[in-house]
Amino acid sequence: MEAVAEGLWGLAEYHETRGEIGKAVKCLEAICQSEVSFFPIVEVKTRLRIATLLLHHSHNVNHAKSHLERSQLLLKSIPSCFELKCRAYSLLSQCYHLVGAIPPQKQVLHKGLELTASVGYEISMKLWSCNFNSQLANALSIEGDYQGSISALECGFVCATEVCLPELQMFFATSILHVRLMQWDDDNLVEQAVNKCNEIWELIDLDKRRQCPGLLFYNELLHIFYRLRLCDYKNAAPHVDNLDAAMKVDMQQTQQIQELVKELEVLDQSLSRSDLHYRDRTALSRKQTLIKEQLSSMTGLNLIGQESLQPVYFGNIRRTIGDKLQLAPPPIDGEWLPKSAAYALVDLIVVVFGRPKGLFKECAKRIQSGMHIIQDELVKLGITDGVREVDLQHSSIWMAGVYLMLLVQFLENKVAIELTRAEFVEAQEALVQMKNWFMRFPTILQACECIIEMLRGQYAHSVGCYNEAVFHYIEAVKLTDSKSMQAMCQVYAAVSYICIGDAESSSQALDLIGPVYGVMDSFVGVREKTGVLFAYGLLLMKQQDLQEARNRLARGLQLTHTYLGNLQLVSQYLTILGSLALALRDTVQAREILRSSLTLAKKLYDIPTQIWVLSVLTGLYKELGERGNEMENVEYQAKKTEDLQRRLADAHASIYHIEIIDKIRLQVHQLNDLDIKRAMADPALGVNLDIPESIGLSAAMPAPSSSRLVDIDTRRRGKRRL
Repeated sequence: MEAVAEGLWGLAEYHETRGEIGKAVKCLEAICQSEVSFFPIVEVKTRLRIATLLLHHSHNVNHAKSHLERSQLLLKSIPSCFELKCRAYSLLSQCYHLVGAIPPQKQVLHKGLELTASVGYEISMKLWSCNFNSQLANALSIEGDYQGSISALECGFVCATEVCLPELQMFFATSILHVRLMQWDDDNLVEQAVNKCNEIWELIDLDKRRQCPGLLFYNELLHIFYRLRLCDYKNAAPHVDNLDAAMKVDMQQTQQIQELVKELEVLDQSLSRSDLHYRDRTALSRKQTLIKEQLSSMTGLNLIGQESLQPVYFGNIRRTIGDKLQLAPPPIDGEWLPKSAAYALVDLIVVVFGRPKGLFKECAKRIQSGMHIIQDELVKLGITDGVREVDLQHSSIWMAGVYLMLLVQFLENKVAIELTRAEFVEAQEALVQMKNWFMRFPTILQACECIIEMLRGQYAHSVGCYNEAVFHYIEAVKLTDSKSMQAMCQVYAAVSYICIGDAESSSQALDLIGPVYGVMDSFVGVREKTGVLFAYGLLLMKQQDLQEARNRLARGLQLTHTYLGNLQLVSQYLTILGSLALALRDTVQAREILRSSLTLAKKLYDIPTQIWVLSVLTGLYKELGERGNEMENVEYQAKKTEDLQRRLADAHASIYHIEIIDKIRLQVHQLNDLDIKRAMADPALGVNLDIPESIGLSAAMPAPSSSRLVDIDTRRRGKRRL
């Protein structure tokens, strides 16, 4: 009977290599359904193989789960077979993960850990303990139990240390850093996790690093997230460069691997011919072996006599050789994100760093690249036009959530860039795309509703609809629990109130600024502080408290320049400070500051800020009696104003304009019967890029005759101080 089983296993493998998965499964099921009894160990191996095939090639998770549960029952009667028992626990845990059943997943993993602890000190069991602790940490983090997650990861780290595998230690160290970044309740603990990663990375030799390319990506990305959170763009830049370079190298190697795989497939086909001459067969076999060795060298995988039981792939799509950013050695053999998602995330990071610097051409290229990757992957997941959340296979939800979140963040950055460049129609189109994706996947993209409302406010403010802008900013505040996001949206709303210009609006602006100003030092980084100092300085200027306004704005400018590198915000700070210098009769400093501001605004193609600066410069030249400069400036300002008015007219004429600014929140129907908690809470993208400041705090666009923000109101209003 064992020979029959071997024959059916071989036939199943033959059908699998030909892509005939249904036939392969039927061959294996013939063993399980046979009236003649096979040894339990044969049936267990067969069921594990069926489950693996189903998880790799289908969405039939429940069928796979049934085979694994039956395997567990059979394994209970077998005293040894610890390796098979561990494989069954691991695969069953991943089944539960795919269907969102966290409690039974944790139960299975605890059983696996009990088994590995009972066997004694064996390297294989230590490695399986690492596997189970890794999956357990993931499950606990989904539930929001960050401390439990860190405890599981620390147990895994101890096991990795005991078996002397620095790359496995690095896997757990980076995972701990990831959880610390998501939780971030203690600055020192986060910094310690960062330092631990740096310490262990230096212990891994270059050959091992090459075999786990996912570790390089994961480590660099986490360091970037850490520096972004601190607003430490200067020290984040080398990590961005390293990551981008690593991606380009990996892309090149992946292409080489794909070419070798194609060559290998042609050789396999030639060798399958029965009429092949012995000499030719020998030559082809030698070449086949050489290519396999070359592939093994490039991928770190042994392609000769591969294990039949492979780990489950994210997204249930079988990948080609080399199409995986491996994080750790088997039996963890996992990945943080699929390679395509990691590539898209690298593109997104480059955009996030390039946009504030005004590198819009490179940003546009990366946005196009990233969105192309994502759209291809969404199609593979069955997400085409018309597909909605309710249509998704449950096992696809996690992966769909990763790609959809990335897609929305690319669109967010596109809106930011187009608003900065006063390309309002393009900004409308990107914002409407965001809204449409959210309407189709409201539960998966629930966290994005706040971003969409904030961007509706940014758009409304940019086109001069300040009351509508305030409405959407306040709605955004209600939609998030993030204190940082709430603070930024309150600051944005305050600026819009200031632009409205009446006494009541100034009072409402102060009501919004006050609470944020009082706690601005409690935030990680300086983003909120630079925002509130800008708004408060602007308000003080409107209230004629010029010297105090100058002090606050100078402080905010210094922080923005040192940490954020956001040229648009720097330009706007300089414009107000130039206006203040002019009001304080410091014409030398006013000229110098305003020229710097105009240079930055031109670099950013920021037409509203250019007009704003030009209007102040016109006043400066008039006061100094520089008639020639004044007339030249007026002419250039008129040209820019005409250009802006044309763009505004196009925006107002668009069918999307009213839809975006309308004082109505998006109306969606959340799905009560669909558990998509993992898609929203999974640690894969749990680190928020935290980039709402990217658009800058756009000041009011000047009216043809004067500027609401630049002209200092000579009527004294009642002043309230913070």
